[in-house]
Amino acid sequence: MVPPSLRGRLALIAGFAALTVIVLGVLYAGHSRPGSVDRWFIAPTADSVRPPWRYVALALDFFGEPAGSALVVAAAVAGCLLRRRPRAAVFVVAGAGLTVVATTLLKSLVGRTIHGADNLSYPSGHTAFATALALMAALLAIRRLGLGRTAGTSLVLAAPLVAGAAMGWAQVALGAHYPTDALGGWCTALVVVPVTAWLVDRVADRLAGRTADAGPRGPR
Repeated sequence: MVPPSLRGRLALIAGFAALTVIVLGVLYAGHSRPGSVDRWFIAPTADSVRPPWRYVALALDFFGEPAGSALVVAAAVAGCLLRRRPRAAVFVVAGAGLTVVATTLLKSLVGRTIHGADNLSYPSGHTAFATALALMAALLAIRRLGLGRTAGTSLVLAAPLVAGAAMGWAQVALGAHYPTDALGGWCTALVVVPVTAWLVDRVADRLAGRTADAGPRGPR
């Protein structure tokens, strides 16, 4: 799932992202108000964006909800299977699923809230999901198009940045998350997706090796 030429750089990105997730999680653990960094951008309120941009934010938000995310993942999996790429389909499902699991666990662990004690906010699951999809799409496109190191690195950086920024803006504009929640979600995806890609490759290669070993043998 990850081209050999990009493994080192992607591992470095994942390392910095993991450090960011940890630092922000420790910094805002148990908090229920925006921090100083959040105030540089905007204080989350439900009325912080007006039509027509509010409609754009709501549309983006839908694709991070269970129904919308299921539609997106189903469409991506169908596309992979139509192209006869089952490993890519597994990668999409596993990457999206593990990203959701990771953000859910981190929310419970960090305990940061917004608009009441029942609304855990760090990290943003919507932002993480959008970032994960964009990064997985970028990795699959690199393999498909045979992009080199420079072009591949540019795509790996640009795609999740644009997707994460768009969804993060929507979440902050709708008052669902603090800006640092969106940053934490973005970084969470940058950690989960490369790890998922490595796991999918390892399992798939091992299964392929066992199948080859168990194949038909000639007469002795």
